[in-house]
Amino acid sequence: MASDTWPPSWQTADAPWPAGVLAGITERSGGVSAAPWDRFNLGDHVGDAPAHVHANRQRLAAAIGLRPVFMRQVHGSAVLHLQHDTPDGLTADACWTEQPGLACTVLVADCLPLLLATADGASVAAVHAGWRGLAGGGADAAQGAQGVQGQGVLEALCAAWPAAQHPKQRAQIVVWLGPCIGPQRFEVGPEVRQAFVAHDPAAAACFAPLPQTPKYLADLSALARQRLAALGFERVAGNDGSAPWCTASQSSRFFSHRRDGAVLGASGRMAACIGLRA
Repeated sequence: MASDTWPPSWQTADAPWPAGVLAGITERSGGVSAAPWDRFNLGDHVGDAPAHVHANRQRLAAAIGLRPVFMRQVHGSAVLHLQHDTPDGLTADACWTEQPGLACTVLVADCLPLLLATADGASVAAVHAGWRGLAGGGADAAQGAQGVQGQGVLEALCAAWPAAQHPKQRAQIVVWLGPCIGPQRFEVGPEVRQAFVAHDPAAAACFAPLPQTPKYLADLSALARQRLAALGFERVAGNDGSAPWCTASQSSRFFSHRRDGAVLGASGRMAACIGLRA
């Protein structure tokens, strides 16, 4: 099952995946949830009716032919190794598996999803990268998950995933960056800029000052690309920070917590998934 078999109503993760890898992200279409979660909300923590979330998750599994494993994401750096008996709801912000039939899955609504696969198609991983997880700042105590103190979620994945523990391995891994809030909409305070610049002064280029305010516009996908390059990842595709990738500016396609949370009181969640054919 190659990535071009991802359901056509949602966004395929367009990258040079090896044979047998299925990857993509859901959009708002195709589900049963009512406003403001309409229609294909997959988050069970945002106030939507549990029956609607359950029905949508069943539709996702049927559409991709894999079992998506849902984590409890906390903007941290814990990494989970998925196996067939791994339950939903364990606390982590990244996961990996070598087991066919499972989909590494992250829920997003402005945060950046990253999907990864080894060149031989033997192992895949998914990462939920909000600015806190990307910048780092602590480990997460989680049942069945491995956290790495003082590192961001990408560094933690490299430490925990056997396929990515050496730079030579990372150079061959395919990485896809999915939609996230874009650099024209992501307002942050100076503490966010400082968290990244303290790790790498070059990160300053990813922040544009907002006139007459202490705030900045941040380019989350560019910050992720910097971290990936520093770790030795070379085969990176997907989100380049341009308008078509911005969740906040495309209300008909994508959920956006920043856009909808304050106005509508809640926002749904999309699922970015990557898995191996059974």
